[in-house]
Amino acid sequence: MVNMGSLPDDRTARARIRDEALRLFAERSPDGVTVRDVAAAAGVSPALVLRHYGSKDGLREAVDEHVAQVFQTLLGEVIRTGEAEPLGPGAVSGLAELIADRLSADSPVPGYLGRMLISGGPVGVELFRRLHQVSREGLAAMADAGIAAVGADPEVRAAVLLVNDLALLILRDRVRDVLGVDPLSAAGMRRWGAEVLSIYRDGLSG
Repeated sequence: MVNMGSLPDDRTARARIRDEALRLFAERSPDGVTVRDVAAAAGVSPALVLRHYGSKDGLREAVDEHVAQVFQTLLGEVIRTGEAEPLGPGAVSGLAELIADRLSADSPVPGYLGRMLISGGPVGVELFRRLHQVSREGLAAMADAGIAAVGADPEVRAAVLLVNDLALLILRDRVRDVLGVDPLSAAGMRRWGAEVLSIYRDGLSG
């Protein structure tokens, strides 16, 4: 087996800085991380961080844009899947499965998404709008297929389904604490998905 730790890191210094900032921001929050912390983690000088990004605010904007782009790409895959068959409840269930399949188990991207959505920054606000639109489209597709109803207020129903599904990504660590399994692992997705589908299909009294 190849020792991956012995291989050279072929990412550019700019990409290493952004990726290490993402990891540290997800762990501690952006306010708890300094430019010097990011530089040390990336193996570069603080001056190089500032040369590439101008300031910590510039670095945070770059991280936000990168995470948004990751989710936009995954959303595109969810939408393409939905063209062949109706999207699952909330549409983001399919996104969670893609995250489990496409991102490494220790990826900081899902955790950082929560910070983006809660902070209310412009990138997070726009990403949530896009997620809500995908949820609305998924709900409409399910209704067209006769497997769901859009309800009296489709916008609210789509938002409820979206928030329920996003909670799995944002509260992933807490869910793992209480269930003893990573909800984005194969075993976790089986347990979580079966119960969510049962609730959506039969209601809490089913």
